[in-house]
Amino acid sequence: MKESNYIKLEFPSRSSNEAFARTAAAAFAAQLDPTLEELGDIKTAVSEAVTNAIVHAYPDSIGRIAMRLRIIKGSTLEISVRDWGKGIADVEQAMTPLFSTGGEERSGMGFTIMGSFMDKLRVRSSPGRGTTVVMQRFISPRQGLR
Repeated sequence: MKESNYIKLEFPSRSSNEAFARTAAAAFAAQLDPTLEELGDIKTAVSEAVTNAIVHAYPDSIGRIAMRLRIIKGSTLEISVRDWGKGIADVEQAMTPLFSTGGEERSGMGFTIMGSFMDKLRVRSSPGRGTTVVMQRFISPRQGLR
């Protein structure tokens, strides 16, 4: 896939960096001229992916999270969020709505929310080696603006 633009960010798995990641993703996506609804969907999906890494990958420590955003095929935004934490033993089970390893205060809806706001969602993980979440969202060109 040919990319036309990209950015890479890396930050510690501190909850204060979730807002930064969400805002950075929205700023990068702005070049595709998304609607406010599309922008909100992107920010929500990034929030869920980064929060999952903070809470589940590094429950007792601070680790690192890498986020890559790129524009592919002209109007598709691809977002990758990677950690090097605990990993997921059973990705299929983890993607089941309401399943959580984060305790009673967690809803278990992170992957479901990501999938509902994005056009594609892929999760790769290895126990003890980390997890990569890759999401894609097509941004429709608006009439008369392109």
